[in-house]
Amino acid sequence: MRLLVQSKSTGLFLIPNPEGEPEWTRDLRRVGSGVVPSIEHAAQLVEDWTDVDDLPQVIDLDRLGTANDYI
Repeated sequence: MRLLVQSKSTGLFLIPNPEGEPEWTRDLRRVGSGVVPSIEHAAQLVEDWTDVDDLPQVIDLDRLGTANDYI
């Protein structure tokens, strides 16, 4: 499983930082470091580091381009 946390309101991705607090980024080169391996990890990021106004969503990269792709 390869998951990303994205803000629907800004389009930014929340990427974990092993040396400090997670950060929001638009830079797709850095988004790869934001891939998390479990829904539990993604849910914890959402709970700890997002606000309701962010409209956070979890994106499963393995769904993209398949019959179960997002609409």
